[in-house]
Amino acid sequence: MSEFTVLGLRVVREAARQGSFSIAAERLGYTQSAVSRQIALMEQAAGRALFDRHARGVQPTEAGRVVLRHADAVLGALESAHQDLRDLSGRPSGRLRVGAFSTAMAALVPQALAAWSGRESQVRVSLREGTSPRLLTAVERGRLDVAVVTPPRHPPGDLELTFLLDDPLFVAVAPDHPLAGQGSVTTARLRDERWIIGSTEPGTTLLGAWSEDSWEPGIAFVARDWIAKLGLVAAGLGVTVVPGLAAAALPPAVALVRIDHPAAVRRTAVAHRPGTGDERLRRTFTEALRDSAAELSAQVRHRLR
Repeated sequence: MSEFTVLGLRVVREAARQGSFSIAAERLGYTQSAVSRQIALMEQAAGRALFDRHARGVQPTEAGRVVLRHADAVLGALESAHQDLRDLSGRPSGRLRVGAFSTAMAALVPQALAAWSGRESQVRVSLREGTSPRLLTAVERGRLDVAVVTPPRHPPGDLELTFLLDDPLFVAVAPDHPLAGQGSVTTARLRDERWIIGSTEPGTTLLGAWSEDSWEPGIAFVARDWIAKLGLVAAGLGVTVVPGLAAAALPPAVALVRIDHPAAVRRTAVAHRPGTGDERLRRTFTEALRDSAAELSAQVRHRLR
């Protein structure tokens, strides 16, 4: 019985993409008879037809679509292997997969990455934005090397968390709002405000960091996008909570007021799984995040003067 081969899978994939054996042969630089032979061998390996033949071309059967899914995975992994091997021909490089929650992507991660990549120019970096629980899962499963997260009360046992800062929370208001220009505001004063939040789901809004159980915020609008939220704030249609890490990236059309409450902070940390990835890259990037966090904190203090 025939076996699946890399060449055969590549021919199957190209034939499916082109919808034609002859065009696939032309794109791959093979004769049409060679392509037909490879398709026949792959169909023998599968034990069933992979394509329906029509006068105007070919179309994958249900079995063909199954083989195509696996062909994409196999060929993609081989292409990654070739890329990793090409990387070995130059200066030792590496890869760093970074995740962060959305407001950390506004300034903290970009500034850290800009400073760090100047020293690690050969390293390939990928970025992923998401919620802290999903990012922690990605680190735990080896899909991310590091992630900037709000640490849970009970983090997974095989992860290590490195503290970055307790990020203060602010209320963003319109420039003509009565609170604009004040240094701080109590939570009692905020109870009558109309709020613009990212989600009504429990645990997905920053309001949960400091609001009491007895208080139910008056929600004016739900907007997931930060630009949309800040646009609504600037128009005087409500207020929203902003972490200090994002303050440096805010437009001048909104004013910031510190929330006067001991719990009005968001603890921020870097998560990684010990014993995986490039330890040196992870350590130096974490140091760059610390430097970026300190710089952003100084910028917030300067803005509030």
